Amino acid sequence: MRQIPYILLSIFLSCQPNQEPKQPIAKTNTTETANNEIFFGDNSFITNQNLDTAKTAIIETFVDSLNIGVKGKCKVELIKHRVYDDIFVIINFYIKRRNTTKGPEHWMNENTYSYETTAMREFEPVISDFNNDNFNDITFISDIAARGANEVRRLFIYDSQNKNLVSIVNSEDYPNMLYNKTLDCIDAFLVYGGCSTVFLNIEGDSLKKFASVELMDGLTVTTYDKNGAGKIIKEDKTNKAGYIRYQNFDPLIDYENY
Repeated sequence: MRQIPYILLSIFLSCQPNQEPKQPIAKTNTTETANNEIFFGDNSFITNQNLDTAKTAIIETFVDSLNIGVKGKCKVELIKHRVYDDIFVIINFYIKRRNTTKGPEHWMNENTYSYETTAMREFEPVISDFNNDNFNDITFISDIAARGANEVRRLFIYDSQNKNLVSIVNSEDYPNMLYNKTLDCIDAFLVYGGCSTVFLNIEGDSLKKFASVELMDGLTVTTYDKNGAGKIIKEDKTNKAGYIRYQNFDPLIDYENY
């Protein structure tokens, strides 16, 4: 990923994160004034004196402080920003805490992620528990898929032990992610000339597959060991099924019949 231009970092550092959002989910439109100040929906602003506003813009923002992590004590902020012909996304994560024992609570930044993207779609964030720890995590649309049936998202897991947000580094490799209650895992549905349901566990900051069901030139069920080596446990070349997403691989149970 290329270095984020200095101008983007300046914009990010000048934002005022300690504003309480008025709603748990807030898309904030920005407006420019005659004094070159960019105002946000929560009445905060950043100075825009040295920017070529025709070539830089905040495209979209999203804030949630009521649903992510420990509800009411955690806040996530997404910012999509255009700098000339490049699009960047910044993810800020905050914890509400006190500087002193008796002092007032403030939003304190715990970690920040940033990366370049080609996605022009809106974030369409989903806040839900993806690892069954009773704390909500977040995904959002982060890239353009080769096929429209594949919705590519970045997954961020709330780490209750370290009280921060963990970026799952290979989550974009697995489109259409869902939390799978049957197997207590994440499954993904990949569409190409055929299709595959891939079953994944979260290990550290990565998704690791342990089984898959592929429908292409028949049906193939494969399991994977800890080193990623695959073993076919079922194969049926006569199977002519179309695009089916499975909730279990042994026995085979699809979502429609679950």
